[in-house]
Amino acid sequence: MECREEKNLKFCNCTYPGCERKGICCQCIQYHLKYRQLPGCCFPASAEKTYDRSFQAFAKAWGL
Repeated sequence: MECREEKNLKFCNCTYPGCERKGICCQCIQYHLKYRQLPGCCFPASAEKTYDRSFQAFAKAWGL
């Protein structure tokens, strides 16, 4: 299976400057889960900009 990086970039809302995993979802998810986080695409834009990818920030952002 080939990577759909170019297609993924159209939907990737990560605003972290210089992110080397941007558009490479499989690497992004693995990286964030390793650190007990979720990737930026799981957050609304206002919460994503804080760079707090914690599960707690996710719950707060979505009112859970």
